[in-house]
Amino acid sequence: MKAIVLLSGGMDSVTAFHHALNEHEVVAALSFDYGSKHNAREIPFAQLHANNAGVRHETIELGFMDRHFQSDLLHSGGEIPDGHYAEANMKRTVVPFRNGIMLAIACGFAESVEAQGLVIAAHSGDHAIYPDCREPFMAGMATAMREGTYARIELLRPFIDLDKTAIARRGAELGIDFSTTWSCYKGGDIHCGTCGTCVERREAFLLAGVPDPTRYLVTPPLPSAPES
Repeated sequence: MKAIVLLSGGMDSVTAFHHALNEHEVVAALSFDYGSKHNAREIPFAQLHANNAGVRHETIELGFMDRHFQSDLLHSGGEIPDGHYAEANMKRTVVPFRNGIMLAIACGFAESVEAQGLVIAAHSGDHAIYPDCREPFMAGMATAMREGTYARIELLRPFIDLDKTAIARRGAELGIDFSTTWSCYKGGDIHCGTCGTCVERREAFLLAGVPDPTRYLVTPPLPSAPES
């Protein structure tokens, strides 16, 4: 199947990209610059992986989200919270309907480049705080994409039932250099080590038994996950 991949440059999407290269004919990778504090750190890695694979890479500007949406993930928002990824305060980093907007654009792009599938790296670890990463949402979008295109575009979500630990293992199996991925929501020169995404990244490598090549500003003891 000809497919495009949503490729942010984070470890999930980079793993999904390389996974898709083994499963499909990947004709393009899409990144979105929507005004997040870490877009400038992520997108160059997306470009790197696409270029190394000889795959077309496009970055689509969505600056209106930074101007009009409320989220601490955006430059227009507040400070990025520290703590475990599943804690309630991480909801401050949700960008409203981000995946819905990106998937709608990517679906139109996919049909325009004569692809039949669109790969997204949403996984079970996102389910706690991101409603637009959960399977009911993805199933609804899959129906809309299929019914709304002549090509009947398929929404491919290979990691929807996996957690970050399983993704780290899959990436190791694929030989991915995870030092060429970015997670930290604060978007500094190096990973902070304490924000929710850094905690999730550190935890995933530890539990997967995969060496973590990431440079962190600090590495305090990992916080415990909140009780569900």
